Amino acid sequence: MPTKRITQRSMVFVLAGGRGSRLKELTDRRVKPAVPFGGKARIIDFALSNAVNSGIRKMAIATQYKAHSLIRHTQRGWNFFRAERNEFLDVLPASQRGGNESWYKGTADAVTQNIDIVDSYNVDYVIILAGDHIYKMDYEIMLRQHVESGADVTVGCLTVPRQEATAFGVMATDNDGRITSFLEKPADPPAMPDNPDMALASMGIYVFDWKFLRDLLIKDAEDPNSSNDFGNDLIPDIVKNGKAMAHRFDESCVRAEGAPAYWKDVGTVDAFWQAHIDLTNFTPELDLWDKSWPIWTYNESVPPAKFIHDERDRRGMAISSMVSGGCIISGTEVRNSVLFTNVHTNSYAVLDHAVILPDVVVHRSARLRQVVVDGGVVIPEGLVVGEDPHEDAKWFRVTDRGITLITQDMLNKRAAAL
Repeated sequence: MPTKRITQRSMVFVLAGGRGSRLKELTDRRVKPAVPFGGKARIIDFALSNAVNSGIRKMAIATQYKAHSLIRHTQRGWNFFRAERNEFLDVLPASQRGGNESWYKGTADAVTQNIDIVDSYNVDYVIILAGDHIYKMDYEIMLRQHVESGADVTVGCLTVPRQEATAFGVMATDNDGRITSFLEKPADPPAMPDNPDMALASMGIYVFDWKFLRDLLIKDAEDPNSSNDFGNDLIPDIVKNGKAMAHRFDESCVRAEGAPAYWKDVGTVDAFWQAHIDLTNFTPELDLWDKSWPIWTYNESVPPAKFIHDERDRRGMAISSMVSGGCIISGTEVRNSVLFTNVHTNSYAVLDHAVILPDVVVHRSARLRQVVVDGGVVIPEGLVVGEDPHEDAKWFRVTDRGITLITQDMLNKRAAAL
């Protein structure tokens, strides 16, 4: 009888309940993993696509705050799993399970409250993932290392310069990759054994044998002093009392030959804007055009993008930009920008280094520079943003880097005041 591949005996459990408060008003109506990214996808699509592309077709997603947008997206874009083929995707909202339990108390508690669901998958291995990072990774490689090393837990790690590692949970390891200590945001991060200038930072990706993790979760739930969190409680306990191994992201990152390993936390407005502007580069580090590792998502049925008018100062054009389906660029100059689905712009408008989320309308003569515009916003005729930071700050959120976030509520308050 043929042996099943490791991925066929595995599932992913995606933690997608965080508020994402550093994205400010972008997460007023949606949880961070549901925030649109890359012209047509959502942030969570990267973790889910990595799983599918790795050969894993059993998934659970734990949701909590403002989950409707995320649940609707998974229903529309991730409904191709078939239970008769032993494939599953379960969305597990907080407060729906465990009798008197309500919110998930911590990342580990989100799994503990759903132990029976994981049991029903009949898997040997569980990969715990954050649902709010942008990266492409073959989980099969990490799973294989976990099995071959006999680890109790394998922790996915980024290789980062030591001076930048102070913002992460950092792993100290021996020469064999065994984790000897776990330090949360250390002032003096420990160096990698083979590179004194670099450190290993946790990605929040953990591989466990399910039987081991199941017992550990039950034990942790009975500890009144535990915060029921993987990073705070379970991982340090295993480092101290068991066998924890580090897996370097460089070894499993999916990328073009010679390209750097790409991983981004787009958790601030500045980082979100920059990651999109980077996509307009001649050769972006994140390859969304790789057909061998596609980013799956909900594909709305829309017509191709259209560009109309060809007159001086009224030319529908886009240079070094990404323009999604359903967009109509009517007499507008678009440069170094990313336009999501169904963005409609009008004559004499200018979009420069702009990230425009879905279903936005830009009226005539508006000029928007270095902006993020939330979905469904209607930009009024003649609005100028990005040229006078003091004026912008009266009505909109302007970051320390000078990026302006525009929402419909902000525009409504501005209109009422003028």
